[in-house]
Amino acid sequence: MRVLQYEARRPAGGQCPPCSGVSGVSAAIFTGMTAAPDHPNRRWDGSRNTAHRSRSLHLSPRASTRLLRCGQPGRCRDCGNAIEWYYRPDHRPVPLHPRELPAHTVPERRRWHVAAGLAYPTADGSAWCRLPHAALCPARTPIAELPELSGLRRALAARTRRLIDTGTFTPTPATAEPAVCRPSRPVVQILGIRYLAARPVEEIACLARATTTRARCRRTLSDTERPAGIWRLLPATAMVGQLALPTGLLMAVYDLSALPGTEQLRWRAQRCPLHTHATAEMAMTDWEPFEPLTHREHIHTRLPDSHPTARPGTRHPRRCTHT
Repeated sequence: MRVLQYEARRPAGGQCPPCSGVSGVSAAIFTGMTAAPDHPNRRWDGSRNTAHRSRSLHLSPRASTRLLRCGQPGRCRDCGNAIEWYYRPDHRPVPLHPRELPAHTVPERRRWHVAAGLAYPTADGSAWCRLPHAALCPARTPIAELPELSGLRRALAARTRRLIDTGTFTPTPATAEPAVCRPSRPVVQILGIRYLAARPVEEIACLARATTTRARCRRTLSDTERPAGIWRLLPATAMVGQLALPTGLLMAVYDLSALPGTEQLRWRAQRCPLHTHATAEMAMTDWEPFEPLTHREHIHTRLPDSHPTARPGTRHPRRCTHT
């Protein structure tokens, strides 16, 4: 209506009054034709247009779990079935079966319960309990202690086949381990802390600068004349604040705990036996703090064939010629 009123009172010549400065036109007409705001108070149907301010979620420092909700849903990477993630009292995650099970069908030492957002590997005295998904996963070896849950396991296996047939889930192909186990990035334990090396143990080079040529020392850390570390199969545990893998997993670790403290400090500083910690460095250390979940592709479940420098017929590490 206001636009039609403006058109009726437009002066001759077709010029716009605000641009040409023609007088005699009411200012109230142009006031009513001003552009509407980007966010009007009401919508086109007359309902109120109230803008809701977004809020962010924060975890309380006193919370017992770091999850935003109790029972974080997820999918098993081996079978594709639904799981629920919970934290244990030691801050390690564990995937549980999403439903409660009758306690009389599960052995007492296999029962779990959830309290205050945390999963405990014990029974709480009720008629129901929780069970880790690993005990029911169709991709794993069945547990002989759970014969009454074989029907549930078969149902999960049938669901896995349906997910594969529909293309919803693609299982991870089983890769054959190489004939010779030689980790390209081994896990080394120094002073009780695990590090991920950038290269094999026998190839970790010294970082010191030679005193004559000012070039980097070409000698390796391992030395046949000094005691060396030992390859061990140790649990893939995590430090405080790190996410861990399922319990029971063993991995190959080059353990230096049996060496004297000075030798372990030399390894951590990445120095050969001829250079001390005070020697200038030519590069940064290659040690990276090991996290089981982040570096799971570098976990090896069997020991190397033998220590690289202890094999018969192998050459001694190259000695530094720039001293």
